[in-house]
Amino acid sequence: MANRAPAQQLVTVFGGSGFVGRHVVRALVKRGYRVRVAVRRPDLAGFLQPLGMVGQIHAVQANLRYPASVAAAVKGADAVVSLVGIMQQSGRQSFSAVQANGARAVAQACAAAGIDRLVHVSALGADAESRSAYARTKSEGEAAMFASVPGAVVLRPSVMFGPEDSFFNRFASMARMMPVLPLVGDGVTKFQPAFVGDVAEVVARAVDGAVAGGRVYELGGPEVLSMREIVEEICKITGRKRLLVSLPFPLAKLAGRVMEFADKLTLGLIPDELVITRDQATLLQSDNVVSAEAKAEGRDFVGLGIAPTSVEAVVPSYLWRFRKTGQFDTARAN
Repeated sequence: MANRAPAQQLVTVFGGSGFVGRHVVRALVKRGYRVRVAVRRPDLAGFLQPLGMVGQIHAVQANLRYPASVAAAVKGADAVVSLVGIMQQSGRQSFSAVQANGARAVAQACAAAGIDRLVHVSALGADAESRSAYARTKSEGEAAMFASVPGAVVLRPSVMFGPEDSFFNRFASMARMMPVLPLVGDGVTKFQPAFVGDVAEVVARAVDGAVAGGRVYELGGPEVLSMREIVEEICKITGRKRLLVSLPFPLAKLAGRVMEFADKLTLGLIPDELVITRDQATLLQSDNVVSAEAKAEGRDFVGLGIAPTSVEAVVPSYLWRFRKTGQFDTARAN
């Protein structure tokens, strides 16, 4: 790790304008780092500017499909953070192009530039043998990181929550629109939701050099919840009484096939909240929790000295907008 102060160091963050990215950028600028945000559309990253001092955050154009733009984005950087990832394929933005080849492009650019501080955010459940293309390509991305930069830090968070998340917000939106909510596989799949702010803190510590490289860390919150328990909690927070109906995995995959076709037919006009893909149904067949091995070896939040934040402490603070009368939907004090 460089001995220079953070203010004298530049960190390139790929995907810095996304859900996880904005929290990572915030954590880095609080430490004093200068941050270069590498995104496809720099003109849409202006909202990040107020997070830091004047000139501390700078957005540049970079497309993972074009190695030259990736190399330009890491030029002169002291550390690099890779947040490349998508939940649903669309056009040229395929799992393979983004999560495998995109991660490889970032890692190779870092190796060519002599950058050894590389932090990659993957996902819990990444598995080279998985039937899910999402999980397989996440694993390929991890392997690419270590192949080019052996000392890279790879983080595997469970499903993340925070004000702009696409998980809790998605189901809250569905509960607002639909009287019946389907639970894929009867909602037995287990998750260990991680607060995005906690994940961002780990990323920042890794950039500091305080997290051992060459290892994979599994990040999950303090609670293990089934999908049914999560949806029930969302309905409770938003004040929506909804019928929860089991959707067996075979039917979920069939529904996914139909929804994928319908989404293409309507040119993507179907609300994202209602779209489920076959790959997502496949992914839900496996639990998404921190392994016993990671806990025993200290490759989790606790091992890193972080007390993970609970769902109850954060989620109600932003799901109020899904109540019938928003923030005014509260009981009058006597």
